[in-house]
Amino acid sequence: MLAELNELLGASPQRPGTGKFTLLRDTRTDGSFLVHHFLSFYLRAGCKVCFVALLQSFSHYNIVAQKLGVSLTAARERGQLVFLEGLKSCLDLLFGEEEPSGEPSPLQFLSGSTSNLKALFDFVRTSLTPAEGDSWQGPVLLVDDLSVLLSLGAAPVAVLDFIHYCRVVVCSQLQGNIVVLVHGSEDGADEENELLGTALSHHSDLILWAEGLATGFCKDIHGEIKIIKRLSLQSTEQDVVQVYQYKIQEKNVTFFARGLSAAVL
Repeated sequence: MLAELNELLGASPQRPGTGKFTLLRDTRTDGSFLVHHFLSFYLRAGCKVCFVALLQSFSHYNIVAQKLGVSLTAARERGQLVFLEGLKSCLDLLFGEEEPSGEPSPLQFLSGSTSNLKALFDFVRTSLTPAEGDSWQGPVLLVDDLSVLLSLGAAPVAVLDFIHYCRVVVCSQLQGNIVVLVHGSEDGADEENELLGTALSHHSDLILWAEGLATGFCKDIHGEIKIIKRLSLQSTEQDVVQVYQYKIQEKNVTFFARGLSAAVL
């Protein structure tokens, strides 16, 4: 999984790049395999990772990471991974449990005391600001997924403000990278979610868009992925777009050009 997708993206753990904003999107399929890829990729590259996991538990991500040869438990113990378990934080906040550190919950907006995501931004900034003696390759913010914030009651403008300030700190000041997932709806009925995805698309350096097959299920083809590389956010140059089909396996994802799967050949 790592090798094939890295080859398509022209990336490697030895040169993970800096200052990039990557948007992951999915429609009619689950694009979570892309989140697992980037999490494993940046941990292998020796980067400091702040993972805002709003969709699944720590054990879920750890089980998948182990299949890819990475231990999230070990990464967290050595200080390389800062993991925000959104599900647990929501329950603690709603049922009056305090954060172990005594600090306000990163999801403080759920309490109704504020409508912005400043507490979440402060958590990210504190987690990724280098401490004395740190030797990590660079900071990375990974979010799975931003759509959950909308479901929890955050306004699209608040989520976009959060991402803007994170980009200023992580990408510009710290020369790190941001990767976020936004789930899409098949018929575009979720207007707020579509607005969020569209707005972020205009500010992304790289977009990976996974889509289910329009013709339905196929055991040898699980979907298509569109790779959109923005040559420059400031220029009018045409984006570079590549389209591949893929098949998800137990410990790997195979990519191939359209019409070259085992189901066709």
